[in-house]
Amino acid sequence: MNRRNLLKLGGFSALSMTLPVRSAFAAQDSILFGVPNPMSGPFAANGKFAEMGVRLFVEETKQLLDQPLAYSVIDTQGKPATAIRQVQDLFEQKKARFFVGGILSSEALAMGKSLDKLGGILVTTAGADEITGSDCNRAMFRWSVPTYGAVRETIAPLIKLHPDAKRWYTITPQYVFGEGLLNATKDILKENGLEHVGNSYHSLDEREFSGYLTNAMASKPDVLVLLNFGSQSSEALRQAVSFGMKSNTIILMAWASGLEQFESLGADLCADVYFGVQYWHTIDSPLNHQLVEQTKAKYNINPNYSLAGAYIITKMIADGIVKAKSIDPDKVIAAMEGTEYDGLTGKETIRKEDHQVIKNYYLLKGKAKADMKDADDYADIIQGGQSFLTPEAAGCKALS
Repeated sequence: MNRRNLLKLGGFSALSMTLPVRSAFAAQDSILFGVPNPMSGPFAANGKFAEMGVRLFVEETKQLLDQPLAYSVIDTQGKPATAIRQVQDLFEQKKARFFVGGILSSEALAMGKSLDKLGGILVTTAGADEITGSDCNRAMFRWSVPTYGAVRETIAPLIKLHPDAKRWYTITPQYVFGEGLLNATKDILKENGLEHVGNSYHSLDEREFSGYLTNAMASKPDVLVLLNFGSQSSEALRQAVSFGMKSNTIILMAWASGLEQFESLGADLCADVYFGVQYWHTIDSPLNHQLVEQTKAKYNINPNYSLAGAYIITKMIADGIVKAKSIDPDKVIAAMEGTEYDGLTGKETIRKEDHQVIKNYYLLKGKAKADMKDADDYADIIQGGQSFLTPEAAGCKALS
């Protein structure tokens, strides 16, 4: 069963604003997790797989501190104002204190600030540096590597692999996540004496990239760097390949969204393209092996980034609850801070000073269809590494 049919069978297309509470047991007084993600719009696929990751954890774990686990999905629509309103409603009406999600940086930042005032916890997979930097707060944690590290762990190795690639062009979504990636890209290119020959901004609603690609081709870049995400990066890559850019240009998708993206693109489009990823299902770690087995058993698929990210951020809070022996958010936050644990990427640490998880980011290279060993063997891991600003350099002052 492929992921597209799985989503249809799951009935996700009918999702509206806030789904009813789903629990591992039909019992009262559940520990409720809010799951705020875009379930409609251009990033809906990411939200739908994230829901699957939370559901997997809740149904496998069933209860904490002798209380049943439950979750409620919120459709943020990718809009910060909608996200805040929905989170506040779930906090006040259903007494939810723990939230896992916020795929887009703009909504994650808004929800984190709101929950800091309300007295809850948000763990997110969004990428903007500000989340654990200038806008950090006690309520907000981040599992994913921020934009700074994503750029450092993709562009730096590409520079070494392709020393003759001197001219770089970027395509960037015009919001906080894209700006973070773009600024980090400019910095590393400047440090290495390379030329940033141009950038094209686009909105979060954009679907047609031909004009941006025409501008890129006119600049005759050696490398095209796609700094967008999800369906937008897929469309940009698809159109770049149709323009023939893969024949004379190195292409990097700096923040790919995982297996569902490779499946939608196909091996022919992905071959020889570089991808930056937070997660890949072949990572050799005990927890990842466990997640792969559980995901195959439940959904008959390998886990992708959206599913895996939602699973691990739910587990982070759950482990904090167990360690604190309490569902008091203040006690759970204190228990989570500084924790080192066996994560999906190996040893992972929740840095106390800014609530950033220290983990690997990976550079992949797409494989030709003839070289694929199985249906999901779309890419090889070229390298995995860690690049993080210090909390001071990132600008996190609220937790000092």
